[in-house]
Amino acid sequence: MNTLTKSPIFAANYKKDYMKRTIFFVFFASLLVFNISAQNWDINTLHKINSWDGKFIRNYNKIISRTEPYIAVGVPVAMALAAWVKKDRELLKDAVYVGTSVAGAFVVTYGMKYLIDRERPFDRYPDRVHAYSHETSPSFPSGHTATAFALATSLCVKYPKWYVIAPSALWACSVGVSRMNEGVHYPSDVLAGAVIGAGCAVVNIYVNRWLNKWLFGN
Repeated sequence: MNTLTKSPIFAANYKKDYMKRTIFFVFFASLLVFNISAQNWDINTLHKINSWDGKFIRNYNKIISRTEPYIAVGVPVAMALAAWVKKDRELLKDAVYVGTSVAGAFVVTYGMKYLIDRERPFDRYPDRVHAYSHETSPSFPSGHTATAFALATSLCVKYPKWYVIAPSALWACSVGVSRMNEGVHYPSDVLAGAVIGAGCAVVNIYVNRWLNKWLFGN
């Protein structure tokens, strides 16, 4: 062994490099294990929710899932029509805010769907997931959940009363659960959709300040 390898400086540098390699390896291994665990949690949780096959649960989830697009679009449209009939400018502003929140969530989620291009769970795991309905678009994130949470959050922002918050939250959460019970989305799809939908509604508070000035002059 030469003098260089015996030097304290060499030994210290060697220990540092060894520690860096060890930390990197542990980090990489942990990330891999976490990813596998998360994936297992995703499909295992979906399998359990998809297996809820009681008559009431199946019918409830089927109805909630099918009516979501009509409610998400119908509520802001109804608000706008009511505002036009009553000539209520403030209600019209609320309708614009709610409608653009839902539209924003729709655009963001469908952009992400085709960017990420995640396979639907019933295609990936046909032996563990039964599809009660079929979707052709990619899985991640859940568009139904995103627009449901965008609608619920925006309504709660504009009308912070318990009789608005409670049914809105129940309906939005039910939409998310129904998409899993139908076998068309993973839990991670639904969670991401909920975050996107609520986030769009919050961000849209500030966007609508500018939009109101442009549309209404104040």
